[in-house]
Amino acid sequence: MSWAVTGAGAVAGIGRDPGELFANLCAGVSGVGELKGFDLSRHDARFAYEVDDRPRPGTDVPRRATALLIEAVGQAARDAGLDERDLGGVPILVGTGLRELRSVELWQRDGIDFPPQDLHFGTALRAAFNADDTHTFSNACSAGLYALALGTDLLAAGSADTVIVAGVDVLTETMYGLLERVQPVPPDRVRPFDRNRAGVLMGEGAAAVVLTRTPAEGRKVHGVVRGVAVNCDAHHVTAPDPAGIAEAVRAAHTAAGLEPADIDLVMVHGTGTLLNDEAEAVALADAFGEHAGRPLMTAVKSMTGHTSGASGLLALVVTLSCLAEGLVPPTLGLDDPVDEAAGFRIVTGEATEAPLTVAQLNAFGFGGVNAVAIVEAAR
Repeated sequence: MSWAVTGAGAVAGIGRDPGELFANLCAGVSGVGELKGFDLSRHDARFAYEVDDRPRPGTDVPRRATALLIEAVGQAARDAGLDERDLGGVPILVGTGLRELRSVELWQRDGIDFPPQDLHFGTALRAAFNADDTHTFSNACSAGLYALALGTDLLAAGSADTVIVAGVDVLTETMYGLLERVQPVPPDRVRPFDRNRAGVLMGEGAAAVVLTRTPAEGRKVHGVVRGVAVNCDAHHVTAPDPAGIAEAVRAAHTAAGLEPADIDLVMVHGTGTLLNDEAEAVALADAFGEHAGRPLMTAVKSMTGHTSGASGLLALVVTLSCLAEGLVPPTLGLDDPVDEAAGFRIVTGEATEAPLTVAQLNAFGFGGVNAVAIVEAAR
């Protein structure tokens, strides 16, 4: 089975809608900059990929994750021709890593008012869209694609004709500080698969797509979700397992009814961390076998940073543009590939034109929570 994508929305540090985001990615625009959201004197790391919407540097406000989510869902609903004033009866599935943790930090430390009910995205989704069927899933960095898998399950089971799937995350001081302390040298940018990478930096963003089983006559279709596979290999709290990742890749190909040779583009997870890149490269080489050098590959986190639970769906929105335009954004900062990725066709330097029909999206999270989606161009 397959499901049509009839609406898309996205917000990130380098674009406030899918068109602007894709144009900047193809132009090689990086969203990295000196940290604005909280006091730099508390941290050794200096950089992040933020959405620049705070009142002034060094200050932060609550509900930013919720605001980005509402913006992305609204874009997707309008794009799909839905009545955004009344999304009652349309399930909205939200993947996130940290939800409104930043708001809790501001409440706990600075006493900034934050009502407990606003921890739930459903509160704001109901107020903004009259949404009455909302669900939030926290599956670390693969949360967005996990929500996509659940959305396709609802369509396949006949429980809904249309679903909205979204992902969102913003910087939190807790996670920023944790990453800072587990990386030997504070990185100044994300350099996926490069031998000299220093680690990951957090980004902010939200993305949403509208999926339907039966698009209305004349309704534009951005692309088709052919299949989504998820697993949890539980290998380690933070260290990824190539075997578990490869298993998820194979399962996604099976779900889509495709072979490795059918994949034209892989949107890699590509976090730039010391363990993840090699593990992902080994897994891709294993799952693709003799075809590992065939698909083009790119890592958009080199320009958006790691947007955690939003990353998989941001990649999906970007992938829809890649398939429609026949254009793949470059991976920034990749000058000297690690041995495990040396045989891959990773796009670097500038955007590359190519005929594209089928793409694979990777998202892997702490605890071995893996998700892989297969998307096809609209016919």
